[in-house]
Amino acid sequence: MKRYLIFGALGPFVGGLLLLFTTSYLSGYWTHTDFTEVKKFVVVLFKSLQYSYLFGLLPALMMAAIDEIICHIRPIGPLVRMLIVGLIGFAAAAFLYSNRGADMGSLQFVLYGLVGLVPAMLSSWLARKFCPPVVPKATGQASV
Repeated sequence: MKRYLIFGALGPFVGGLLLLFTTSYLSGYWTHTDFTEVKKFVVVLFKSLQYSYLFGLLPALMMAAIDEIICHIRPIGPLVRMLIVGLIGFAAAAFLYSNRGADMGSLQFVLYGLVGLVPAMLSSWLARKFCPPVVPKATGQASV
């Protein structure tokens, strides 16, 4: 249950932050930065936070379920699990967001992919730290 709380609380926030940063970077917002621009960015971030949770909660919980499934496979270590979950998040976000607009390219694909990669890997790492793996109990069969 902790795993789903970590993914649900952290994933949409970090994903929304990165999505806003990526969109504003691709539109040329950060070419002339000063303190007022950063202040506007933070205001927009907190005004759009409710939408980040509205549209990002279900994908974050889906990533938590994938992380939980991969956690029960013994040969897969925690670092490989984080990488698998991150790559799935990268692919999902990249294909979902990067096919918009006339300026489709590799930079746009990678930046939008990072919107899924970073929250998935960060949440998977935190879930590893705070959620101990479930160890199956011995069956108790007696040997002859």
